[in-house]
Amino acid sequence: MKKKFPEIPAVPAVLLSIISVQGSASIAKGIFPVLGAASTSSLRIGFSAIILCLFNRPNLKDMDRAQWKAVSLYGLALGAMNVIFYMAIARIPLALGVALEFIGPLALALAGSKRMVDFIWVLLAAAGIALIAPWSNNGLDVIGMLLALLAGAFWAGYIVLGGRISKIMDGGKAVSIGMVFATALVLPIAIGDGLLTNFKPSMLATGLVLALFSSAIPFTLEMQALRKIPAKTFSILMSLEPAAAAFSGLIFLHEFLSLFEWLAVVLIIIASVGSTLTTKNSVHASPES
Repeated sequence: MKKKFPEIPAVPAVLLSIISVQGSASIAKGIFPVLGAASTSSLRIGFSAIILCLFNRPNLKDMDRAQWKAVSLYGLALGAMNVIFYMAIARIPLALGVALEFIGPLALALAGSKRMVDFIWVLLAAAGIALIAPWSNNGLDVIGMLLALLAGAFWAGYIVLGGRISKIMDGGKAVSIGMVFATALVLPIAIGDGLLTNFKPSMLATGLVLALFSSAIPFTLEMQALRKIPAKTFSILMSLEPAAAAFSGLIFLHEFLSLFEWLAVVLIIIASVGSTLTTKNSVHASPES
C-alpha cells in the first residue's frame, strides 16, 4: 500500500502561498521592461488557464445559461484585477501596490457597518493611504496609486462574484473556465500595447513559472489550508501579504521603502486584521488575491 505524501500543515501552507504569490509578482515585475505589464499579465493568466484546464478538465456540456453568465463575469473581474494590478506595480513599489489593493476587500468587509469599532479600521486604512499620498513631490506615481486602488475594487467584485458562483458551480471548474475568460480580456490589451511581439520561445519557462507560482501552487495550498482552519484565521494570515510584498520587493527588486511607506503598509495590515477579527463574515479569503 502506497503511503500518502504528507500534507503541509495549514498555517505554513498559507504562508508558503503568500510567499509564492509575492515572489512571482517580483519575477513578473522583473520582465516588465521587456514585455510590459499587460503582456506579462497575459502570459501569467494564459498559462494558468492552460494548467488549470488540464488539471481540472471542466465539462462544458452540462453548464446552463446562469452558470455561463456567472463564470464569464467572474473571469472578467479576475482578468481586470490582474492586469490593472500589474499596470500599477509597473509604476509604484510592489509593497505599496499590494497594500493599496487590499483597500478593496477591506471596504467590502466594512460596507454597511455602523459599529464604532469598524470606523477605527477605516481610519487606519485612510491614514495609511494619506501617508503615501503624493501631497508633495515624494516620487510616487499618482496613476500607479489609482490603478492599485482600482485593482482593489475589482478584487472586491471578484470576491462577491466568487461567493455567488461557489453556490452554483464546483470551485475548480469555475476557476478554470474563469481563467479562460480572463485570458480573453487580457490578451487583446497585450496585443494592443505592441510589446507582446518581444515574446521569445525562451520566455516559455518564465511564463510557466509565473503560472505555477502565482496561481496553481498557491490555489492548491490555500484550498488545502481552508479545509483545516476557519476562514477568519485564513483571512488574518492573508492580511500579511503587504508585508510579504515589501520583503519580496526589497530582496528581488531592491525596492526600498521610506519610513512613512513602511508605516502605511503596517497601518493597512492592522486595519485588515482588525476588520477580519470584528466582522462576522470574512471576505478576504481568495485564491487569486
